[in-house]
Amino acid sequence: MRTPENSADLVAAEDVLLFANAAITATGQREFRSGALDQQLSLDFLHTYVRVNYRRVYAASLALDINDHNAARIVLGLLETAGEVSAEERRTEGRLIAARLARLPPQRVYRLFGEVRRAGINNRRTRAIMRDWLAARPDLGHDAVKYRSGVKTAARHVHLRCPQGAEPLAEVGSFLFRPGELPRYEHPLLDAWRRAHYEQGAVAELPFSVAEGFAARHGMKREAFLKRAAPRMTRLERLRTHAVTQRPDVDLAAMPLTRLALYVLALPFEQRAARRAELTGALHTAARRAAGRHAGSWGRVHAVLDDSFSSSGSGQKRRRPLAVALACHHLLEVLAAPGAYRGLWTSGRGDALLVRPWGPTPLGMRVLDALEPGPGGAAPDRLVIISDGWDNAPAGLAGEVLRVWRARLDPGRRTAVVHVNPVYDADGFDVRRLTAGVPTAGIRDAEDLPALVEIARFAEGRTGAAELYAYLDRRVALFLGEDDREEEKETVS
Repeated sequence: MRTPENSADLVAAEDVLLFANAAITATGQREFRSGALDQQLSLDFLHTYVRVNYRRVYAASLALDINDHNAARIVLGLLETAGEVSAEERRTEGRLIAARLARLPPQRVYRLFGEVRRAGINNRRTRAIMRDWLAARPDLGHDAVKYRSGVKTAARHVHLRCPQGAEPLAEVGSFLFRPGELPRYEHPLLDAWRRAHYEQGAVAELPFSVAEGFAARHGMKREAFLKRAAPRMTRLERLRTHAVTQRPDVDLAAMPLTRLALYVLALPFEQRAARRAELTGALHTAARRAAGRHAGSWGRVHAVLDDSFSSSGSGQKRRRPLAVALACHHLLEVLAAPGAYRGLWTSGRGDALLVRPWGPTPLGMRVLDALEPGPGGAAPDRLVIISDGWDNAPAGLAGEVLRVWRARLDPGRRTAVVHVNPVYDADGFDVRRLTAGVPTAGIRDAEDLPALVEIARFAEGRTGAAELYAYLDRRVALFLGEDDREEEKETVS
């Protein structure tokens, strides 16, 4: 057993884990049991509290697997309050900000730059960060067409010089600020945008999101337009339009695992059943890719998967909790030793491909089933529970089962138990937990499960603040490229 740390260290560690869970799961959008305003107010408080009290941890969170919404909020908060820290701390924060911006989707970054401008953050350091990010873009002409207002806002804020002439930056400047000045553009996308106003054939040369507007203006039939535009679509755009185009080149197995699970759940039951081999094979391939070097290393794994009615999510996050459970189901099957996985849905269904949000949440009954020995009479090495934590049939049974199991039947912790929760609880400023003795981690994408299991061990109380801060420092070093060792995402031993 560890020597207990002082209460201040324990409180700090709990606060850090609380914020990490929120930053992973919460997006400020409506959830099944709380509205968007509740979510936003809860997140506002957490961001302010952690930034003021644990600023170093707040900045280091950029190196964790937090979602893009909270990463952008952290960047904005650090830039807005840069005067509160020393020059050395600002340099470290600047490196973390630059590294995170490089990993964010461009549309998210341009939206962030708009918020920076509206907040009046216009110091030299902020402009340098924005200018460096713009300079690193592979094709600013493409961005000017696809994210025109965002590029225009950023260029104005950093006073980007766009002189007249024929060079690429000059053309972008003419396109953004002096439309109609040039009779034609050398950049193919800029010129395609110009021609698309009167030439229907130029529409298919544009990025899909831009071409859609021109197609509607020209009165093009949707199906014909989608087939012509397909070669220029991104992978996600192909996935969204696959039902209409039915193009054979859509490689479902190449999609991210959670995104693919969302796609599968959006299909009618008849299509899922008819395409069973294709969809199951794609999910398994995506899961094997997500597992990477962890495949087959978790031993005997039993999982309790929540497909109750609350897993339907909300209008803004439709079926997201259920998609995470479905993706985790396939990922855990790959992480487990061959033939040593058992997945139990709360509804009692045995066909994962046909799951749907339905019924109450009898987590306690399923946990009892999952803790029973598998083939050969051996208890599972790991029990993983994927649920929003609202155990209501009967209420609280899961927590009591786990408490008694740990205290009476498995005090030596032969079975590692972890609860991962895809839903942020705005009232509790955290993800909902089943019981104090079981570590809980927030999750947004199933692909992050191996790393989140490592974070969850800090919530179990068997490690202290020193280990948690060492873990954060290691993640920051890896994130910034200061440590060339392979990124460690070890699971609980």
